[in-house]
Amino acid sequence: MTINNSFIKKLVAGLALCAASHVSVQAQNDSVATLDDQTLKEVQVVKRRSSTIKLRSVDNATLITGNELLKAACCNLGESFTTNPSVDVNYSDAATGAKQIKLLGLSGTYVQMLTENLPNFRGAAAPYSLGYTPGPWMKSIMVSKGASSVRNGYESITGQINVEYLKPEDDEGVAVNLYGNTKSRLEANADGNIHLGQVNTELLAHYENDWGHHDDNDDGFLDQPNVRQINLQNRWDYLGPVYVFHGGIGVLDEQRDGGQNHHTAPDVHHPYKIDIDTRRYEAYMKHAFILDADHGTNVALMASGSLHDVDAGYGLKGYDADEKNGYLQLMYETNLTPLHNLSAGLSLNHDYLSEKLKVNSEMLDEASEELAKWRETTPGAYLQYTLNIDDKLVAMAGLRADHSSHYGTFVTPRLHVKYAPTDYFTVRVSAGKGYRTPFALAENNFLLSSGRQLVVDDLEQERAWNYGISTSTSIPLADKLLKLNAEYYYTHFSRQMVIDYDTNPQIIHLTNLDGRSYSHTFQVDASYPIVDGLELTAAYRLNDVRTTYGGKLREKPLQSKYKGLLTASYKTPLGLWQFDATFQLNGGGRMPDPYTKADGTPSWDNRFPAYGQLNAQVTRWFRHFSVYVGGENLTAYRQDNPIINASDPWSSEFDPTMVWGPVHGRMFYAGIRLNFGRRL
Repeated sequence: MTINNSFIKKLVAGLALCAASHVSVQAQNDSVATLDDQTLKEVQVVKRRSSTIKLRSVDNATLITGNELLKAACCNLGESFTTNPSVDVNYSDAATGAKQIKLLGLSGTYVQMLTENLPNFRGAAAPYSLGYTPGPWMKSIMVSKGASSVRNGYESITGQINVEYLKPEDDEGVAVNLYGNTKSRLEANADGNIHLGQVNTELLAHYENDWGHHDDNDDGFLDQPNVRQINLQNRWDYLGPVYVFHGGIGVLDEQRDGGQNHHTAPDVHHPYKIDIDTRRYEAYMKHAFILDADHGTNVALMASGSLHDVDAGYGLKGYDADEKNGYLQLMYETNLTPLHNLSAGLSLNHDYLSEKLKVNSEMLDEASEELAKWRETTPGAYLQYTLNIDDKLVAMAGLRADHSSHYGTFVTPRLHVKYAPTDYFTVRVSAGKGYRTPFALAENNFLLSSGRQLVVDDLEQERAWNYGISTSTSIPLADKLLKLNAEYYYTHFSRQMVIDYDTNPQIIHLTNLDGRSYSHTFQVDASYPIVDGLELTAAYRLNDVRTTYGGKLREKPLQSKYKGLLTASYKTPLGLWQFDATFQLNGGGRMPDPYTKADGTPSWDNRFPAYGQLNAQVTRWFRHFSVYVGGENLTAYRQDNPIINASDPWSSEFDPTMVWGPVHGRMFYAGIRLNFGRRL
């Protein structure tokens, strides 16, 4: 039976309709038009497209393409948002290297993380998950702000971040990315795929070794932990006439070592050490059945599972976690008419978490306390209706109901409306509710590195509403388009897990919200191609995030009040050279209340200052490889004392979690990307 390419494309599109929460757009770097006549055999007219695309979807979604990811070293997901004005990535503490995303002024736990539209990296995987997705594996990243579609569940409060990997059906060949920097970090990445008729397979491999011992501020602690990671995935797909399959398995092994050692503190007899060993196994599969391609009628069954094991030590304290997650979803979608689309589905999520706390010392044999095992099974169902009138007026209303074995039944309503009277102006509004189960210690186990006592209450399910409005405008200016975007989002919580640093200087208290908690976020950004090949982007964001601590409504600590961003990207006419630079201005903010030291002085200032950072990269392109060199934090700004009382890590005043800025200074890097059988 012969299958032509156009039919295969329809099948793949059908899978996307079933498995994706939004219709994604694959952006290419260059658009090429070929003209043939009697004089010239071929003429190529090349026009460079933007590598960050505002999608035409009903929600406020932006696609970060693979070309945007090449503007920086982008060693992993956490380092891929350098040029993005909406997403912040900050260190959670200065000892373990844990990082977190912030979107709409709130921490990444309120962002639903998806891997090819499947929920991923929950609970114990969250603190270091941004390092579990290598940059060279990623094909694109879609950032959706506000309450998202109910198709992917109830957990999205501030938005969704969906990562698309390289596909088995992509061009055959092998690609290798080698990277090294002046902080002694080495990386090797490889991906390759083979086409076997309608069956395709792909292997993704990643190795990194951060073997240096850097202590630039001479506090006796490593500025960043030594990380050794091996990460492998094998992925398959089958493209048949009425059936499409995607599936894969992955394994990760990581050792993370930090703290004091003989390199940074040679005179310390008993160094404070941090050791975190992680093993992760995961698998997924997607089945799509094309029932009626003309009407977009599809049925899809998706499933994923993961095993995540953590064995961590923070000085005398230890933490072990054994986490298992299983997810199953059945979806149906059809176009009732050209105006009306209906989507419905069932889902089932199961979480299992076993945790153990340990204490070790010279005077005491190991003592351990096994915490109560957490088991939660949540079946759910959703219905979503979309009205589309010539892409000028689009309304999407969704409703889902879920039943948690721990929290009972809850309902999640969401609404999105897009109005685009012309091709040059679009306005979007959204409103929706979100829920989340807080895994207090698993998601914040890096807090155990602090000398403070950690107190965790019996926590409620988190619950919040999110409302947003955004506009996008394109203004013709000097034969080019000036693109302007503006947006405002308001999030308020009726239930929330609060990390309270303020009430007691000797305690970090993870407790339930008692009072108000909200976030206001306003952002404007503009992009304009100054000349052919040169594009500038400028953005400004203002955050007002407040939570009730000890009965007082206060600014959230360690949160920058504003952010400014300016990026410039230039590619020469023949595409041989590319120059990229990004400057960030991060506003100041509130510090947690300081305690008074023995000499009567405060342990730290009440507020932290604004600071700027500059990153730059130069890339030289060849036919089958490219070479890149660059630098990060070229302004060399560094927080002076990210670790409080580093000279006495065994005291209750020791605290590495008071991080608001960069923990290491200027860094340079170089790398090479090789392609065998492919063209860059």
